[in-house]
Amino acid sequence: MNSIDLSPLYRSSVGFDRLASLIDHALTSDTAVSGYPPYNIEVLNENRYAITLAVAGFVQEELDIQVEKGVLTVRGHKDADKERKYLHQGIANRTFERKFNLADYVEVTNADLSNGLLTITLVKEIPEAMKPKTIAINQNSKVLEHKAEEKITQDGAAA
Repeated sequence: MNSIDLSPLYRSSVGFDRLASLIDHALTSDTAVSGYPPYNIEVLNENRYAITLAVAGFVQEELDIQVEKGVLTVRGHKDADKERKYLHQGIANRTFERKFNLADYVEVTNADLSNGLLTITLVKEIPEAMKPKTIAINQNSKVLEHKAEEKITQDGAAA
């Protein structure tokens, strides 16, 4: 497998460690990751998102959602039902763990389980201190000219 040299990024950038580790993880992770449970990631508007996982057969008590260090982890724990005997079992009621990397300032606000779908709502709330600000530009040349004229009239030396 080829690897990407990220050293140019480190030479001219500060604070991109997490981005580099995400890229490295994406490139080195197993490509045959289980597709269970299937999920959607939806953009609701500019700052709101929803992740919906198909968790048919799971009840609320069997699901666990955690956020730690920018990673959303959804787990489903299902004990094997030894009393049932199947001729065909197409519904995969098996234990799973699915992880999602969250961008900075993305917070989980809600989780809802309805009709076999677990929907997790996320909001990106940028703190006021991090939002762009417009800076007023003063015209210093006019202020300096004005002060120079005041000085000449105060000295009484009118030209």
